[in-house]
Amino acid sequence: MSRLWSRFGARTAAVVLLSVGVAGGVYLGDHQETQQQGLTSRVAVEVDRAEQEYQRERQALHQIQSAQQRSAEYQAKLRAAKAAKEAAQRAKEAEAAAASRKKAREEAARKAAEEKAAKEAAAKANRPYDGPVPDSCNEFSGHRRTGCALMVQAGHGIDQFPCLNKLWNKESGWNPRAHNSSSGAHGIPQALPGSKMASVGDDWETNPVTQIKWGLGYIEGRYGTPCKAWAKSQSSGWY
Repeated sequence: MSRLWSRFGARTAAVVLLSVGVAGGVYLGDHQETQQQGLTSRVAVEVDRAEQEYQRERQALHQIQSAQQRSAEYQAKLRAAKAAKEAAQRAKEAEAAAASRKKAREEAARKAAEEKAAKEAAAKANRPYDGPVPDSCNEFSGHRRTGCALMVQAGHGIDQFPCLNKLWNKESGWNPRAHNSSSGAHGIPQALPGSKMASVGDDWETNPVTQIKWGLGYIEGRYGTPCKAWAKSQSSGWY
């Protein structure tokens, strides 16, 4: 703005000097009144022209300043938008990282629970029979030896074990993990469904002792003796 004032002042001073010079010449010449009027008109024109130029330059400067202000405001908005976008991205990344850590913790907890359950199941499955074994059963080994001992404890004579051995050889091969995927029969006695054996123990899926106890109870309740159950199996293919 000082530049405009300087230019306006210089032009005004020039007009004033022109006026003074012309006025001095008029006083020395003829037709003083006529020349005085012309001088006044020219001075007025120059003053108007100087004022108009000043106003134009002032307006132009105002427009420049307004444009600069709008540009500064626009740049500020761009910076604010960029900062907001970056903040949102950081928040999103932090949220994703937190979700990933949570998922990893949950996965670790799940695996730990599965490993614990597997160890407990293995402990139950591998728990040996620690009850008494009659001398007549010592010729057998593994699950058959356990089956023989439990059969005798249930009140059956040793002469019944060959039938029981054949029956469960046919059904499962004395494998406590034997499972028929089509029917759902499970375990050494091939209980159908396998969950029936839960009435004896919650470790029915893997524990041969639990399965044998349930199987002997089933045979006694339905057929009376292992040999009768074996006879039914021979005649119909199931017992």
